[in-house]
Amino acid sequence: MDPLLIGLVVVAVLAVLWLATRKRQPAAPAAKPKAKALDALDTVVAWPPSATRLMTNSERKAYAVLRTALPEHMVLAQVPLARFIKVPTRYSYAEWMRRAGQLCVDLLVCDSSSQVVAVVDVRQADIDESERAHKRHARMDRVLKAAGIPVHVWREGHLPSANAAREQVLQGMPPELSQQEGGASVRTRSAAARLAPSLDSGLEDDDAVPRDPPPSTWFDELDSAPAPLDGGAPTNRPGPRP
Repeated sequence: MDPLLIGLVVVAVLAVLWLATRKRQPAAPAAKPKAKALDALDTVVAWPPSATRLMTNSERKAYAVLRTALPEHMVLAQVPLARFIKVPTRYSYAEWMRRAGQLCVDLLVCDSSSQVVAVVDVRQADIDESERAHKRHARMDRVLKAAGIPVHVWREGHLPSANAAREQVLQGMPPELSQQEGGASVRTRSAAARLAPSLDSGLEDDDAVPRDPPPSTWFDELDSAPAPLDGGAPTNRPGPRP
């Protein structure tokens, strides 16, 4: 018999046996999505929590300067943008949170009624900042500017004095003097708007328009559909209730 024919017959028999063996094997269970696997983990057991410091050394020094300069104001640390900025819910709120809402300002200055007056951000020198940090700061500055909130950038190791800080936050300072004192300001509101929160404004002002912050439960039912960066059709799902 022709050796070539014998070889073809052997190959064919082996192929039939291999296919028969595969059919008898049970199908492998489908792999569970990674998200479901993570949901099954216990929050505390899988990620053991421990307390840590809230501010760096430079941020603590800047905080002390602001507390001395503005004793009649509230100074809050490490506040996410989503806690003092509201945005329309025409597009996915979860997508906005992913891009900017979870960014934290170093120090937030408020008047006695907790209305935002200004943001103070303590940063490294431009040459020492990483590209990632630079992009994060640029995005945060853009959001705060659009919201009309003044941003005062203080450099580590060159913090202003208490008097200079008070003048900077409440009235604004010439750019060259701000630089000499260690602070550079991003002007985002007119002088009248910056001076609007008076030092003796209180909680009992009947003429004031209340501006309540987003509730802590605002993020419980988020529309997680991604939104386009520029343009695109708006989502029809209801957004979170303000």
